[in-house]
Amino acid sequence: MQTGSFIEIPNYFTIPKPYLCKNFQMKFLQKTQFLLLLTFFTCLTSFGQVTIIVNAIPANTPPGDPIYIAGSFNGWDPGNAGYQLTKDTVNNTLGIVIAAGTGTISFKFTRGSWPKVEANANGGFIPDRTFTYGNGDTINLQILGWEDLSGGGGGQTSAAPNVSILSDNVYMPQLNRYRRVWVYVPPDYALNSRTYPVLYMHDGQNVFDSYTSFSGEWKVDETLNDLYASGDSGIIVVAVDNGGGARLDEYSPWVNPSYGGGQGDLYVDFLINTLKPHIDSLYRTRPGRESTGIMGSSMGGLISTYAGIKFQQTFSKVGAFSSAYWFAGAKAYQHITSTGKQADMRIYQLIGNQEGASYVADMHRMEDSLHAAGFGVDEVLSVEKSDGQHSEWFWAREFEAAYIWLYRTPAASTAIDPKLTPPAVRLYPNPVREQLYLKIDLQKTQKVTIEITDLSGRSAGIIFSDTVQAGHQKLTINLKNQGLTAGIYLCHVKAGNTEAVKKFSYRGE
Repeated sequence: MQTGSFIEIPNYFTIPKPYLCKNFQMKFLQKTQFLLLLTFFTCLTSFGQVTIIVNAIPANTPPGDPIYIAGSFNGWDPGNAGYQLTKDTVNNTLGIVIAAGTGTISFKFTRGSWPKVEANANGGFIPDRTFTYGNGDTINLQILGWEDLSGGGGGQTSAAPNVSILSDNVYMPQLNRYRRVWVYVPPDYALNSRTYPVLYMHDGQNVFDSYTSFSGEWKVDETLNDLYASGDSGIIVVAVDNGGGARLDEYSPWVNPSYGGGQGDLYVDFLINTLKPHIDSLYRTRPGRESTGIMGSSMGGLISTYAGIKFQQTFSKVGAFSSAYWFAGAKAYQHITSTGKQADMRIYQLIGNQEGASYVADMHRMEDSLHAAGFGVDEVLSVEKSDGQHSEWFWAREFEAAYIWLYRTPAASTAIDPKLTPPAVRLYPNPVREQLYLKIDLQKTQKVTIEITDLSGRSAGIIFSDTVQAGHQKLTINLKNQGLTAGIYLCHVKAGNTEAVKKFSYRGE
């Protein structure tokens, strides 16, 4: 019989001697012993049922709302009648018994649907709860808040009206899990018939809404709405919630012995082969690679870089903020080398100097790996910010610059007089931190003007204007005091009635 976590093995049967010979008795006992030992070891692989007791719920819980448990044991069904908690009127608690099992289960409490899922005391997102069989048979818990109510702390959504939840439980067949998916559309989406580029983002809880965020939001909706008001045509953004305790596993295709990982390929397969076709069928997207990007921070930056390079036939734009390349170690860079360049890309990397020297070094090592793999200096932009920290406020502030560089078409360069041959110009180093050197081949002595603009055509000023002698000339331009921030710029070299335009990357101080 089974008692708690202990298994009691009974004595063998007592069999009357007249009915047994010695050989029969030995065979009987050996067979009985084998069966009992088999039963014993089978029982060791599973444990008894677990009783889950909820001792407290938020004061603002509607009195008539039933409370359910949804988890890995019931397909994450938020309102399954068989998993409604029962009220104990004597002890004033709620409880439910979950059947015997093995391993670890994940779960959350709801009031019948995912919009009414439990939350922290401020109404914000909480990771999945977990329980490992064998750690006792009763657990006592509290529900601190509800995402759709004030949560006991006065939480309130900050998402813009043009942000919606596609579903609270999009099924991920590759991982046999469910996940909430958010969608942002431009403010005028319903008023026109245009198609739009798409950006796929991770950690969806933190992208649009401080109410569901862990430690602040990216304010992607506010930023894009402000840009729309100033004339930007906009994009569609699809943000997938992280999986709480499964986040590290899903955001790395490689296993870190200390932290997990290894499910990244399954997660990316979900994005590309399940979610993207569904989004393309529901919304007016531009499904081609030239209009599709992927972006994330920390572990989300790692999986974005991995997915963007591995699936260049799907993505042409990668935003990798504060990427946790350390998690994968050398494998992250080897992946770039072994895959190589297969199509033109735009890869925007961001790091803050307050995140630690290793993060900064890792970003530039990735930059070097990308260049060595064949990606040009105009395809990779690595930005350092002296005040940057590993935090949502930093990523929110820098999102606009990344979006503009990734999604806006660079200003076309045209000669002042296309009938004349522009001067031959070579500039180096590229990327540059301070001194930019230009080698110019002039057929005659003439006035040369050098102007720096950003990719949208905004001028940073004329930094050189003087007469230059014919022949091979070398000019030195000091960028340190020009007021430039890290980014991609155009160097316009005007000689007489001609112009040559060269693109360069400025890393900043």
